[in-house]
Amino acid sequence: MSEALTEQAFAKVNLTLRVLGRRADGYHEIESLVAFADLADTLVLQPSPELALDISGPFAAASGNLADNLVLKAVAALRERVAGLKAGRFQLTKNIPVAGGLGGGSADAAAALRLLARANNVSAADPRIAAAALVVGADVPICLESTPRIMRGIGEILSPPIAMPRLAAVLVNPGVPLSTREVFAAFSVTPGRTKNLSPVPADAETLIPYLEENGNDLTTAAVARAPVVADALAALRDLRRCLFAAMSGSGPTCFALFATPGDAEAASQQLRAAAKSSWVHCGTIGAQP
Repeated sequence: MSEALTEQAFAKVNLTLRVLGRRADGYHEIESLVAFADLADTLVLQPSPELALDISGPFAAASGNLADNLVLKAVAALRERVAGLKAGRFQLTKNIPVAGGLGGGSADAAAALRLLARANNVSAADPRIAAAALVVGADVPICLESTPRIMRGIGEILSPPIAMPRLAAVLVNPGVPLSTREVFAAFSVTPGRTKNLSPVPADAETLIPYLEENGNDLTTAAVARAPVVADALAALRDLRRCLFAAMSGSGPTCFALFATPGDAEAASQQLRAAAKSSWVHCGTIGAQP
């Protein structure tokens, strides 16, 4: 690698999330329709003889201990599989809320794996990339391509890519971190649930009732841990021309879908005026390049 390389780490949005049961190892089996927002962290890999990570951006202060960052864990996981792996200095710009239910850390790790593959002339389809991704975290594999899919198991079982429309959207984070662990601790599994997601509609008109039917099983547990999630959902659902609103992942970030970008922009302006302490993003949800 003779020059800096850059990748975008797109935010993951769970459009639906069913929790099917708890496994003997403590993990939960899920089934979730996942797409990606146009919101992204930026990760740059600079040539350097030493491995390092610098973090900047709106959510840099909330990123925690560097040693625990998934970018560095991705490097370690791939080094175990690729002899003589070249790395360098990573520069991460954090634009995705931390512990927000948008998979920002997982997206960063996936971007790091893509950068390392490019820097070491390793194909992105090399099975060692996918193996390293799963070791780093259950959400990392689906973030490797930022393509809509259904994820199952603990996140390691992925459907083929799904053709779905790009949706005008508004994302809101109420500013309260919420860990996946504590939300699952407050969740009670309904016995006997089975995998039952039907084929995903390819048009927006049919997709909205599909999302309403399937929902997010973790919403009640997240609200119990952070009541502001209920406030965020109510604010979104009250917006003019909102078609659908739900929580992403284990929260607390929530999203609303609209028929047009203009409707979404008007809604985002209304939210920013009403809730100055909330983080609001207006954009799209779907496949990202």
